[in-house]
Amino acid sequence: MPIINVSVTATPDATLSARIAAEVTELTRQHLRKDPAVTAVAVHYADPAHWFAGGRSLAEQGVHTFWLDIKVVDGTNTKAEIAAYLEAVYAAMGRILGEVHPESYILVHEVPGAAYGFGGLTQEYRFIKGRLEAA
Repeated sequence: MPIINVSVTATPDATLSARIAAEVTELTRQHLRKDPAVTAVAVHYADPAHWFAGGRSLAEQGVHTFWLDIKVVDGTNTKAEIAAYLEAVYAAMGRILGEVHPESYILVHEVPGAAYGFGGLTQEYRFIKGRLEAA
């Protein structure tokens, strides 16, 4: 049930967005054990002339970049899982976009289950409800 926002330096393209969403969803399933049925991905585009790294635009440098921001409930993943996820996402974005700048970022927000949810219910509520139903 993560929400994932991905910003990339490219021209808006529905096919590219679908490829990014599919790849990120699958990597999130593989490395962070998140259910694809409740994973949401929003892809945003930025002109490489308006994205700067090291004081120079990405257009000037002739490379792409991305920023991936994912929110997951705290305590649901290990440091090793998160590290493997970062490595896999960086590699996948390079395959999808072409050469990516080393200052392409991934942030895994671990947020409290009581402050995060979907469908109007917190993840903490879902956890407690599930435990009570199992008892």
